[in-house]
Amino acid sequence: MNLTTHERPGVYSSYDASTLVRGSGGHQIVGLAAINSVAAAGVPITVTSYEAAVSTFGSQEGKQDMAELIRVALLNGAAAVVAVPVANEEGYEAAFEALGSVENIRVMLCDSTQLAVQQALRDSVLSASAARRERIAVVGGAAGEEVSALVERAKGLNCERVVLVAPSSVDGEDAAVDGLSTAAAVAGAIASQSDPAIPLGGAELLGLKGLSQQYSDNDIDLLVRGGVTPVESVNGQVSVVRGITTRTSSGEVEDTTWRELSTILIVDDVIPTLRDSLRSKFRRAKNTAQSRGAIRTQVVLELENKMSREIITGYDQVTVSAHSEDPTVCVVEFTFTVAHGLNQIWLTAHIVI
Repeated sequence: MNLTTHERPGVYSSYDASTLVRGSGGHQIVGLAAINSVAAAGVPITVTSYEAAVSTFGSQEGKQDMAELIRVALLNGAAAVVAVPVANEEGYEAAFEALGSVENIRVMLCDSTQLAVQQALRDSVLSASAARRERIAVVGGAAGEEVSALVERAKGLNCERVVLVAPSSVDGEDAAVDGLSTAAAVAGAIASQSDPAIPLGGAELLGLKGLSQQYSDNDIDLLVRGGVTPVESVNGQVSVVRGITTRTSSGEVEDTTWRELSTILIVDDVIPTLRDSLRSKFRRAKNTAQSRGAIRTQVVLELENKMSREIITGYDQVTVSAHSEDPTVCVVEFTFTVAHGLNQIWLTAHIVI
């Protein structure tokens, strides 16, 4: 374990994952950066209702503008939206930076389908998460974007903290529009979840006028394997088929470790819970064997709680020791196994005639 370069006292964390491991509450906040000419650019504004969004940012009938994206996110379960207006294409990075310093944002959105802007959003999310403000980004594709192009877009993002949603939605006249509202709906659905281990697949998405296309089973196979979260409409009800991140490879090697969205959501539930617990209980403590024993007991207590709630299925190798090079640092290490969502049920019938 490498020592942090920061000097501020506190509880820091890191994690890794593998497919094989050796022997908070729902209704969270969504962050949004979108082009808007009504409100002052670069200033974060917290909105909790569509009426307030229209009053603050204005609204254009039938457009996927700032107010509309806020409406869809709130309708699907976000507690609030922290919105930062962007004056033009050059203003996104500053808006992402402003949102990066805001506490308690769980999911991030933008109103651009440009890959470079979405990559900047990804970098912002990674930076905020490294600074103990863990979050997920949700982005959409262009209007009518083909499956192959969506898979290439996912490759360009390739991050366990970024969700690419497809297909795009339609406007009031059934014409395909960019997938911004679809992304906002999924962002709201993620923010609404109180249990990170419950898979996003099957979650109903509200406030959409329809989808620009209906995927075949083969299309869905390609999208899921390519790092795209597919959405479908059945009998007029729009829902997520399967929650997938864009992380499909490590370097040039195919890697499915982070494919399921629930994996990173569980990590973002377990690690911050342990951090907050240890910070509150050991704010002024000695780095002695007795204190380290108490720290280990608290870690085990929190992990047992996560296991009882079926967020994790097991844990092991909980060790607490003083760092060999810095006697003021206490090193806590452990392994845990995430709970996996139920995506499929296979029936095998043995028929006797």
